[in-house]
Amino acid sequence: MTDVFVAAGSNVSPEANLRKAVDALERIYSPLRISPAYRNKAVGFEGDDFINLVVGFSTTDSLVDVRKKLQSVEALCGRAADALKWAPRSMDLDILLYDDVISTEPGFLLPRPDLVKRAYMLKPMADIAPDVVHPTLHKSMRELWGAFDQQGHEMTQVRV
Repeated sequence: MTDVFVAAGSNVSPEANLRKAVDALERIYSPLRISPAYRNKAVGFEGDDFINLVVGFSTTDSLVDVRKKLQSVEALCGRAADALKWAPRSMDLDILLYDDVISTEPGFLLPRPDLVKRAYMLKPMADIAPDVVHPTLHKSMRELWGAFDQQGHEMTQVRV
């Protein structure tokens, strides 16, 4: 079994879309580990606040199959396959870690570099997997979050 961690975020009807995405992921990859959800400002463009969380699960699916299934969940939530990167989105599902896999292949950049740059990815990841060790930095998520500039990234925990 492979342990996978996925960031989920939305700023278009975020509560409803995150519930829809988590429900769909639960049907595909049960059981899920689900972090608390956090509201934060849009990054990279002006837009409504995002709500983000991280889900973890174990699977025998290949990385390619996991990505395809995540894209189907994004589509279920109304995200077009050609959606702009720096724009409002109904659902964004990003693979943060796929076990200890390190990949520089386009579309499969692992571990996801944003994981250690974005509070809205690192904090919920540390919430559900504090002892997971980053495959290239060789530090636990707890250690990485503890060293992160938490004051510079305002997030508010919310219920979805």
